Amino acid sequence: MNSKILIIEDDADINHLVKKILEREGYETETAFSGTEGRLLLQLNSYDLVLLDLMLPGLSGEELLAEIRKTRHMPVIALTAKAGLSDKVHVLGAGADDYMTKPFEKQELLARIQAQLRRAGTYSGPKTDGIPPEKLVCRELELYPESRKVLLRGREISLTAHEFLLLQLMMSHPQKVFSREGLYQSVWDNGFYGEDNAVSVHISNIRKKLAAITSEEYIKTVWGIGYKING
Repeated sequence: MNSKILIIEDDADINHLVKKILEREGYETETAFSGTEGRLLLQLNSYDLVLLDLMLPGLSGEELLAEIRKTRHMPVIALTAKAGLSDKVHVLGAGADDYMTKPFEKQELLARIQAQLRRAGTYSGPKTDGIPPEKLVCRELELYPESRKVLLRGREISLTAHEFLLLQLMMSHPQKVFSREGLYQSVWDNGFYGEDNAVSVHISNIRKKLAAITSEEYIKTVWGIGYKING
């Protein structure tokens, strides 16, 4: 079955161009031209990935992204005209799984979409005899790879696709210390672009979501190296 992508972009020329590019590659697409229209489509339909412009009329892209992250785990690629490092870090911190700076090249857009869909659909961490573990557990933290659900003390935590994969990777190897570059290359799956802050931002977001339920530390910083699960 072809992946279904929602394009939320108020610039009609960009919206139609992206739609044409994706459909030529075999993707099924739907389009929205405002945050409110995008929200309605998300309430009515299921999508494998969302391309989300951040500068939208009415309901902003960031506001819609916050709503998406409360209930959905699908990857979201933000479309932004801001190219500064602080802007990119802010986009990732707001819950986007990746970003594209306008104007962008067709080949890079397709590569990033393919990487996100591959990660969302096929990554399952370490396998035993080809079968992914049913559940990963660290004290009161439970992660279910198949349903992509995370529970802490029985309460479900909403994570972005990258946050989920980072946590899954570390919980799958409880004794291993991961470098930031290693985490980026394993989870983003599209090469290391020097954006090591992206990993730190996502780890920080996971910690905040865990801290809303417990004061216990689940992700330990190993200074000078990176991170590990604190079992």
